[in-house]
Amino acid sequence: MAAPTPLTQLGLPQIAQIGHVVRDLRAAMTRYEPLYGPFWTMDGSVAGATYRGRTADVKLEIAFGRSGDLEIELIEWQGGESPHREFIERGGEGMHHVQFRVDDADGWIARLEEVGFRTIWYKRWCADTVFAYLERDGDPTIVEFLEMPPGGPGTKVT
Repeated sequence: MAAPTPLTQLGLPQIAQIGHVVRDLRAAMTRYEPLYGPFWTMDGSVAGATYRGRTADVKLEIAFGRSGDLEIELIEWQGGESPHREFIERGGEGMHHVQFRVDDADGWIARLEEVGFRTIWYKRWCADTVFAYLERDGDPTIVEFLEMPPGGPGTKVT
């Protein structure tokens, strides 16, 4: 089996966010406050996303902190179907995905499909706002693309 294509060869922008899945959001916020705080929270639930080929809802609570320009997201899965549930059910807690903010999420999805990634979670909220999670065999980190105008949710400046 050939080695996976390094993502650095694809011309991706800088990583905008590192997402961590946690079992207890409040405890994680307390634990990580000295590193990434202060945090602000929001309901991160998603209704009607395409998840592994079917429509699914998920209840998430999320918190955002920062390390310089890098956004740190803490995600507590509370119910429903999503990659976060899979991660927790496999016994995982910790780094889950890296996010790239892009102008054309669908175009980037097509580029990553050429190097073995497949979309596992996707939602187009409106004409200019979409997110997608992609994975590939043998690669433990999920790639997220977020296409959204400046100032949207998750972009609060502290």
